[in-house]
Amino acid sequence: MNEIEQTGLAAMRDCWITGGTTFDLAPGAWKEIAGGASPDERERRLLAIAAQALDIALRPAAPKTLKRRPQLPELALPMLPERLRPLLRAALKHAADTRSKSRVVTLVASRGFVLHPMDWMPAASDQSSPDVYAPWIDWQAGADGEKPASQEHLTVENWDDFYPAARRTALADMRRTAPASARQLIETKASGEPAEIRIALVDLLRFGLGADDVPFLKSLSADRSGKVRELAGRLLARLGEHGSPGDGGPEDPTAELAAFIAEGKSGFIRRRTTYTPAKLKSPAQERRRAELFETCNLVDLAARFGVTESDFIGAWQFGAENNADILVARMVAASGSDAAVMNMADTLVAEGGKPALFLLHLMARLDSRRKRVLVRLVLKDTQYLGALNLAEGIEASWLEWADLTNGQTLPALHSAVAGNDDAVKRGVDQLLETIGFLATAATAEKLIGDVVAAGMAPAAPSLGLLRLNASLAGLNQHTINPENSK
Repeated sequence: MNEIEQTGLAAMRDCWITGGTTFDLAPGAWKEIAGGASPDERERRLLAIAAQALDIALRPAAPKTLKRRPQLPELALPMLPERLRPLLRAALKHAADTRSKSRVVTLVASRGFVLHPMDWMPAASDQSSPDVYAPWIDWQAGADGEKPASQEHLTVENWDDFYPAARRTALADMRRTAPASARQLIETKASGEPAEIRIALVDLLRFGLGADDVPFLKSLSADRSGKVRELAGRLLARLGEHGSPGDGGPEDPTAELAAFIAEGKSGFIRRRTTYTPAKLKSPAQERRRAELFETCNLVDLAARFGVTESDFIGAWQFGAENNADILVARMVAASGSDAAVMNMADTLVAEGGKPALFLLHLMARLDSRRKRVLVRLVLKDTQYLGALNLAEGIEASWLEWADLTNGQTLPALHSAVAGNDDAVKRGVDQLLETIGFLATAATAEKLIGDVVAAGMAPAAPSLGLLRLNASLAGLNQHTINPENSK
């Protein structure tokens, strides 16, 4: 419809509004259609034509930049049964943030199902969803569908047939089964990728990291991205490789960090070395110390004191200063060797109490057994129950009813549910959400009945994940490795 016709249509509309007739104002083609009828019928016909014109002819044209998206890819697991979607949506609605929603998604995947895309979709930047969602992540990132997501074994030749998320998933699987082949692929193809993709590819070397990876990681010292160089240095440190040697002067970061640590002795008969955080004089020193802990590596710091990583960790006096303890734990998680990480984990678990909570910062490096030991330790010591909400990287659906009854967890829940302290009840809501993720279906069902008997409303939103968990019992399901989440 051209501008003249639009103007004429506007005049007809104004005439109708004022109660007049519009036949004389209508375009010639419209008059031919309406002309043979009575005056009233002519107006009805013109009104019908005008309504059609407004609905069709004046519809905005799609912009030329608009692209037709391919169909959403089908995933490798079946969709969650329709009857459970209301429970799922309730659990997602109650989940307060992306991390909580990710737990809901991971729980369902651990039982062999994926979510309906109208209920939840991963973001294009998602790095925490189970690997089964990689095709949807690529679709969100703009995969155009011109090339199919390859189901073949990833090689140099078909590298470009895989979209980024699917490629990361394939490489992670290869690093677990054929680490050398995966490293060769990364070495060959990563240099041609943007920095953010190179970082993600190099980070995959953490799976199956070994001495054979050292030459490639050392070659990354010349990478054009500072973040890639820093990541490579951290991975080398995990293998016991020292960073660039400093001169020990004020410009040497490791020497500067060592100056923030006091070396001492303890014991009367068997003297042993101890390390404690030096007393700081200003907030500026505290910020600088934190920066150095983030950028220096454990193996280099231990070497400054002439000891091994495990000796340094064993001599560190946990409990002297909370902030320093957290920084040490994060340094061990980022750059400590596997032996150092396991040594610290076993030492802190044996010590128990508050020091064991520093293991929460090591979760990404711990094996499944040690993660479960920590969770059971926290559940047994109700003084630190709230810390369980901070746990990351734990697989779903393994916590048994005996783990909850072995301690004071249930009495603590009963007391909080029956009380009137709103802050305590919010803590209970978070704890029930965490247990809803960790528990088996049978445990989830028992816990619902237990807290309802203690006074919680049966329809309480905080029971949403527990209800979903319990409802997944007995379904015909595929299995998914809970470790295969990014």
